[in-house]
Amino acid sequence: MKKVYMIRHCQADGQEPDAALTVLGKVQAESLADLLSSKQITYIVSSTYERAISTIQPFAKKTGLPIHTDARLAERVLTSTPTRDWLSMLEQSFANPDLEFEGGESSKKAMKRGLAALNDVLAHSEGNAAVVTHGNLLALILGYYDKHFGFEQWRSLSNPDVFELNLNEDNVQIKRMYG
Repeated sequence: MKKVYMIRHCQADGQEPDAALTVLGKVQAESLADLLSSKQITYIVSSTYERAISTIQPFAKKTGLPIHTDARLAERVLTSTPTRDWLSMLEQSFANPDLEFEGGESSKKAMKRGLAALNDVLAHSEGNAAVVTHGNLLALILGYYDKHFGFEQWRSLSNPDVFELNLNEDNVQIKRMYG
């Protein structure tokens, strides 16, 4: 049975693609490296965002594994319009996966690209894999496998967070390991 460790990035200083980890986020990344070191991971792929790459760098350094990047693991853009009501909009998008706000991406489209990236990881990795992404996309991917994983579960995610997906031909079992 192949395992994929779906990881939400550590604490960061902002939401921009180039936002760096905070001092606490760097400590969290070192802790995460220790947690993952016993998981027999042979493949790492990360969002192209700085905070995601920095989250997995200590583990990559410890194991000597290269970090592959995939833009399909980037955070979902909810809307391009500045809004104070983004939380309500996000909740609506969980309830209606086809809902697409101006300049944004629907939950369904984001989930499809995230799953495409995950399927490529499964096709290209021989053993267990670490996949580093962002909260909203992580929740959408987990929601694909567990229909009970939605907006409220997204709200309970931490930075970082780790979910172990046990994949076999018949089903996927999800276990939260961190958070």
